[in-house]
Amino acid sequence: MPGPLRLVFAGTPDFAVPHLAACRRDGVEIAAVYTQPDRPAGRGRKLTSSPVKQAALDLGLAVEQPENFRNAATRARLAAYAPDLIVVVAYGLILSPKVLAIPRLGCWNVHASLLPRWRGAAPIQRAILAGDAETGVCLMQMEAGLDTGPVLLRRAIPIVPDDSGGSLHDKLAALGAGLLGEGLDRILRDEPMPATAQPERGVTYAHKLDKVEARLDWNEPAAALDRKVRAFDPWPVAEGMVDGETVRVWRAQSRDLMPGSSDPGNILAATRDGIDIACGAGVLRLLEVQRAGGRRIAVADYLNARPELKRAALP
Repeated sequence: MPGPLRLVFAGTPDFAVPHLAACRRDGVEIAAVYTQPDRPAGRGRKLTSSPVKQAALDLGLAVEQPENFRNAATRARLAAYAPDLIVVVAYGLILSPKVLAIPRLGCWNVHASLLPRWRGAAPIQRAILAGDAETGVCLMQMEAGLDTGPVLLRRAIPIVPDDSGGSLHDKLAALGAGLLGEGLDRILRDEPMPATAQPERGVTYAHKLDKVEARLDWNEPAAALDRKVRAFDPWPVAEGMVDGETVRVWRAQSRDLMPGSSDPGNILAATRDGIDIACGAGVLRLLEVQRAGGRRIAVADYLNARPELKRAALP
């Protein structure tokens, strides 16, 4: 390929930062970085830059933050960067066909699932919630539909029993960055990269997370609640009622124990090893919790503050 590959990167959260770093390689010129506008965050609701903006500024890259691309002037500004390729990673804006047509090589997207499973906003957490045995990343050629484009490269990894939303996020961010780097290197070497159309069978949608989903219902099976605790770490964090008090549950473990005739929600045991709660099927052992206004603590410390739970445990 004559001259450097001229690229525009579009991304917003932490997940996208390693992918921006992967674009910094010999033969690639990053013309600009697009990210979401600064948003209010924290208790003070101060305007805060996205992780991608912070990373781009640290690298001395040009940063653009349009609200959208509906305005012809905004699209013209993007076109003025004359990108050969636009790389999109968790940007947060839908790109119209007019935008997708700007770069001569089109637009690439790195998506954190094995497409067509878990198209949409929260693929990492949905995979854990569903009890999937594996997940992965896909490098996709973008088209107008939501995560419907043909796949250029893909990599799969197992979901291990202690994976949380946070740990799996970090694994897939690193995996995706490596996959993107491989794709860029293949373009630079003029190697063919066949685009494989996604099958119509097996399509599922990873809808955006809602705080309401994080509520633990002890009538559900313990295995499902275990997955919910892991999927919603670090956000929005699962919470459940423990003998009259609502606590956040950061870490738990499902146990294939028979709770006997105990009703779901009853405490079966409360020791330094954990608080065992009867569920619709099996038992969920709470290991790390957080009281309102408090910090994340081990159950042993929680029981020091609530010694009555040991007496509440069923014999």
